[in-house]
Amino acid sequence: MKIHIEDTLSQYETLLSLPLEKRGNFFRYTMMKAFEDMWNTINVPLKAKQQNGYDVLMATSMLGFLDIKESEIIEKALKELKAIEALDIAQKTLKRCIEFSRAANLEVSAEELKFGMYIADPEKLKKEKGYCGFGGIPGYVITTIHPNDYNVPRIPALIAHEFHHNLRFSYFNWNHGDVTLGEYLVIEGLADSFATELYGEEHLGPWVTSIDEEDLEYSIHVIREGFHLKGFDEVSSYMFGDEIAKQRGYSPVGLSSGAGYAVGYHAVQSFMKKNNITIQEATLLSSEKIITECGVF
Repeated sequence: MKIHIEDTLSQYETLLSLPLEKRGNFFRYTMMKAFEDMWNTINVPLKAKQQNGYDVLMATSMLGFLDIKESEIIEKALKELKAIEALDIAQKTLKRCIEFSRAANLEVSAEELKFGMYIADPEKLKKEKGYCGFGGIPGYVITTIHPNDYNVPRIPALIAHEFHHNLRFSYFNWNHGDVTLGEYLVIEGLADSFATELYGEEHLGPWVTSIDEEDLEYSIHVIREGFHLKGFDEVSSYMFGDEIAKQRGYSPVGLSSGAGYAVGYHAVQSFMKKNNITIQEATLLSSEKIITECGVF
């Protein structure tokens, strides 16, 4: 498949040259244009019909993108991303992910993979150490990053995680309203296991590594009690933990940040080791099989 790396660093340079009142439309119609079909799929218009309505500017803000008016922060982050040749890292990472998958006859169900890297709000993504991503629609991977000493070495692992969502959802449908807690755990556990296989466990993100053994055991107990739940809003509290649940208006369930991600990774790793299964093989297995046979619950 073709890889298209959107030249977001050049786009940010142009954005900085524009007066504040012109930046919104430049962001919508230039910086987000390559991802218009992705946004349409999740019902996010490039521009709302009503003043201050829900559109791509609001959606990206909710995902942790930096406000396009923050010129100084953009300028500093841009300089650092150019220095590390971040878009070259992305190109090489996606190429490696595709080759690794193809070796096991796994393919993303898209002719082209579009990638965009955007500057994150360091405050909004404080718990995530300044970086995160979205890869839930085959053919599109987006990452947001405010570069720092922690997240820069982990950029390839983040991209690999999001790429795996593309891969998984090429074989299994994601139903936002019907997703079970078990499915969500496995989706994220597989993505982090894929990233680990390619880039090492030491490059896992804080959503997995910030929980100690005692907290992990407690989280497994709480999550086991929630296996009957369905729907993104219902299961998100278990995945993200109480702090983010409160911020987003979900009911807290007594879990630390990233608890579901940590449990999901632990469950998938346990399943793979118990059954001598590779991450490529596990990618094609049902969530139910992995949850039932992982020996964690």
